[in-house]
Amino acid sequence: MTRPKDDPILTVPEVADRLRTTAGTMRYWRHVGRGPQSFKLGRRVVYYQSVVEKYIADQEAATRSHADT
Repeated sequence: MTRPKDDPILTVPEVADRLRTTAGTMRYWRHVGRGPQSFKLGRRVVYYQSVVEKYIADQEAATRSHADT
């Protein structure tokens, strides 16, 4: 996937806030292979903003009830 040069990199606490969860939950999701795709930048786990937005959109599409269509 090609990302624009200006795609911001987000930290675990920033993504946790965005998803309204905790940093601990983010670490657990990463451990079990759930949540948005992350990568390490040095020793820090980070996320591209576009990946987080796509994860949110995918979750919405997968869990939308038929009454919402």
